[in-house]
Amino acid sequence: MHIKKLVQQFEEIMSSAAFAEAGEPDTAIKILHERRKVLLVLTGEETDMKAANYALNICKRIGVGIEILYITKNNDDIPFLEEYLKELQTKGIEYQVIRCKETMKEEIVRFIEKEKGIQFVVIDSQDLMKNSGKDKPETLKKWDRLDCPLVLVSKLSKA
Repeated sequence: MHIKKLVQQFEEIMSSAAFAEAGEPDTAIKILHERRKVLLVLTGEETDMKAANYALNICKRIGVGIEILYITKNNDDIPFLEEYLKELQTKGIEYQVIRCKETMKEEIVRFIEKEKGIQFVVIDSQDLMKNSGKDKPETLKKWDRLDCPLVLVSKLSKA
């Protein structure tokens, strides 16, 4: 199965190179961006802003797109989301917002299984702990099965 993924990645890179050689660099970049993405998980909490800013900065730095999983039990909007999406557009970062209603872990695992190219998952550490249940260390061990790194963003406390 790893060889199949490598062959697919090679084909995408070669397609991108062909567009770049043909004088269509925007299409070449789009092909590469579609391949590599960061997954940002939002829960509607105030702490989401830290993770969102981290994801935006890392996407700018490494030149990738962003997938945003908005996990909610209802259809409430995240207050800062509209502004955040405008900032992503201004910075030229491709994005997609997906609303979900299942548990955080189920949605993330399901998303990573169907989406290729997720470089890592960005979650606010407080959001993860709120959604982890009573046995937090055991729950964090369960995240080891993801096919990509899990980045926990937290606010530095002042001493």
